[in-house]
Amino acid sequence: MHPTVVGGGDDAGPPLLRMAGMSKTFPNGTEALRDVSLVVTSGTVHGLVGANGAGKSTLIKILAGSVEPTSGSITWCGQPVEWTSPADAVAAGAVTIHQHVPLVPSLSVLDNVFLGHHGVLRRRAPAIRQLEALFAEVGYSVDPYRLVSDLSIGERQMTAILQALSHDARLVVMDEPTASLAQDERDVVFAAIRRLRDNDRAVIFISHYLDEVLELTDAITVLRDGSVAVSAPTCALDEATLVEAIVGSRLLHAEERSTHSVPETANVSLSVRNLRIPGRPPVSFDVREGEILGIAGLLGSGRTRLLRTIFGERPALSGTVTIGGQRVKTIAEFMRAGGALVPEDRRVDGLLADWEIWRTVSLPVLRRFARLRVLLDTRLERQAARAAIARWRIRTPDENTPTGSLSGGNAQKVVLAKATVSEPRVLLLDEPMAGIDVGAKTDIFDSVRAMAAKGCAVVVVSSEFTELLGLTHRVLVLAHGSIIADVPASATTEHELVALASGLSGPAVDIGSVAS
Repeated sequence: MHPTVVGGGDDAGPPLLRMAGMSKTFPNGTEALRDVSLVVTSGTVHGLVGANGAGKSTLIKILAGSVEPTSGSITWCGQPVEWTSPADAVAAGAVTIHQHVPLVPSLSVLDNVFLGHHGVLRRRAPAIRQLEALFAEVGYSVDPYRLVSDLSIGERQMTAILQALSHDARLVVMDEPTASLAQDERDVVFAAIRRLRDNDRAVIFISHYLDEVLELTDAITVLRDGSVAVSAPTCALDEATLVEAIVGSRLLHAEERSTHSVPETANVSLSVRNLRIPGRPPVSFDVREGEILGIAGLLGSGRTRLLRTIFGERPALSGTVTIGGQRVKTIAEFMRAGGALVPEDRRVDGLLADWEIWRTVSLPVLRRFARLRVLLDTRLERQAARAAIARWRIRTPDENTPTGSLSGGNAQKVVLAKATVSEPRVLLLDEPMAGIDVGAKTDIFDSVRAMAAKGCAVVVVSSEFTELLGLTHRVLVLAHGSIIADVPASATTEHELVALASGLSGPAVDIGSVAS
């Protein structure tokens, strides 16, 4: 593979970090990196993007000192270095903030920021003075004595940034820092990143949100299949170029629109009638066989609460949910009637990290693999898992891989495989694209469309309205728990959905039927 290199990205000055010829082959034969080079200059934000499994995590783990490269070299401040542990990297001034922020919920902000420090900073007065200096640098403050367990996700992310800076970091690596943040929280993180750059610190910014990468960074490196596909100043790139570099020659179908609607003569698979959730007005809608229905709403609109209530996890005050005419009230009834749910938090609600793929996929339908309903036939379980790996294009050496070692996109595909192994007639998807790359999104789009083509009724909740428009036939707009609009996906735009969900008046489309 011959990467595209435009410029070099180091015109701002001599490099702070140079990783050259990085390669990594794991004992199982997986070649995670092939001759990767990365140059980061002080006073810049460097974007690192790529599909799940492209090699980003391995490269960052090498930089952080937690993985040893097979070959390659690291130069730091002009001097060759070998970091054999995370402590070595932190001591040198290279600090990584991982996607799942490792803070201690039972400790205060102050204690978390200076966790692991010794000596004077363990005493309150000097620590408070140092924390106030960090507040001034990032342009953000929070009560030092608040417990982390009481903080919002955005406040926890900022606490992690302060923790990194407490080690006098010259380079801060941020792995998906905005994946779970609302827009106002993202703005706070963006402002902090810009202030770090202005203070001559360097930031490596890893994100699946390409608009964020283009907005924040000075240079971008794209990894694909373990190699550098593109390395260039941000001003030389656009979103289309990045997408092409990430997925290669593969066509990306995520932006395609569904140009047809499901016939009104199609049977209703899922019917929700006057479903009343505490503190919300009643909701009614139908989903027909083969239809993909999107639910668009902003944070706090009640999207997940609605889906969980339909699933039977949370009780409704009144109303009915039916699958194929059969009324369901509990999770067990929902699943027996042919329903399935993919939850929002795959790591907490969808997977057991130590379980292999084959055991995870077969979990909902163990009776299918039991002989005399007593002894499990693991041969059949493994066979089903291999079929699911092929169907969902899960990137893994085999079905024996623990789910906890998979990248975000591949882990999400395993959750989808587990939910659909029973061939459900109704599938509920809660934020199925959160925190995954465009390549994995394409695979998931294709597989969900294939399920709908076979008659499955799909309901998709997503905060990314562009994704909803690319995947669904029809979109319901949810605001404050009410369905305020019901629109064909082909007849509206992202801006109009945002306007409706925000309560703005005057959408430029015929809204059509508004649900009662």
